[in-house]
Amino acid sequence: MTARNVVVIGGSYVGMNVAEQLAKAAQGRFRVLLVEKNSHFQHLFAFPRYAVTTKVPTSKAFIPYQPSRLGETGAFVQASAIGLTKSAIQLDRKVSLDGEQVDSIPYFALAIATGTKLSPPSNVPGEDKLSRTTYLRKHAEQVERSEQIVIIGAGAVGVQMALDAKELHPEKSITLVHSRDNVMNKFHPGLHEVVKERADELGVKLVLGKRVKLPKDGYPVNKGRFDVELVDGTKIPADLAITCNGMTPQSEIIRSLSPDVIDEQGYIAVKDTLQVNDDRFPNVFSLGDIAATAAHKAARPAMKQAEVVANNVVHLLNQEPLDKYQVTDPAAIHLTLGIEKSVIFRNPSPASDNKPVVMRKDDG
Repeated sequence: MTARNVVVIGGSYVGMNVAEQLAKAAQGRFRVLLVEKNSHFQHLFAFPRYAVTTKVPTSKAFIPYQPSRLGETGAFVQASAIGLTKSAIQLDRKVSLDGEQVDSIPYFALAIATGTKLSPPSNVPGEDKLSRTTYLRKHAEQVERSEQIVIIGAGAVGVQMALDAKELHPEKSITLVHSRDNVMNKFHPGLHEVVKERADELGVKLVLGKRVKLPKDGYPVNKGRFDVELVDGTKIPADLAITCNGMTPQSEIIRSLSPDVIDEQGYIAVKDTLQVNDDRFPNVFSLGDIAATAAHKAARPAMKQAEVVANNVVHLLNQEPLDKYQVTDPAAIHLTLGIEKSVIFRNPSPASDNKPVVMRKDDG
């Protein structure tokens, strides 16, 4: 088996993008292997919507991987990466590669794009399309049966799920609880005003500046009414509670190789070349949400990181100086505001006189 493999771990938006860019740059000098535990690409941004209604074809949330996008010699490897050395990746199962059954793949360069893990239903349990489709539909059925729904956490997922659910089910009581005074608090306050206006229009109740006292064993499901208790003693009646807070960095794979590059928050420390911050491993890169760059955790800056990593793999091969990644764009998002409306919002740039960019859209 050739060691001229470039392996990408993680097949979500960023991992798939860097794998495709590497395949285009390969020109027969190396092949690209995309290692991903799930059988299908997951349209993560759509999961909140699929989780609140059964009146859409849920299977469309899962898109087949197309190995042809990785070049003539590239391959999609369905497995979990469980260990690393400087020159090989260990898998949790045997896979067919080069006519052999192997559970270890040698690599010339490695890109870690494992991202972060969200709470279900934002992160759907299981590894295959059928089990995940079944989970989403069961969750949507719970939403459709419920009358008083409390959604905990007003980041992008919580906001989108609350507004979608209320527009699809206007008869239901939907309450969105957030520990900060503003929703989407990592953005300029102008985004909070846009979301609040839409929440008021649809009838979503906002409870802000209050932290939820999460029960140790989770909230009851299909067992009638209960209270969502806040730390200050406030109780919100509900028959369904959906947790949409917290992102867990999926950095464990690097621990077996270089545990010190995992920072206090659990992200992977990187150099400005997007190599992991350990001089012993110049052939290991990290990008996207899992990488501790100064960039906003979003698709747009991650795509620029993918370009830098793809270029730098070629530079390594040619023994050339590496490109450096710089954060150039302020945080931005395309946020759905229910089924029909959305907003493109970008934080102010240094030259904008503290004014954000707000582009309201009606998607019909």
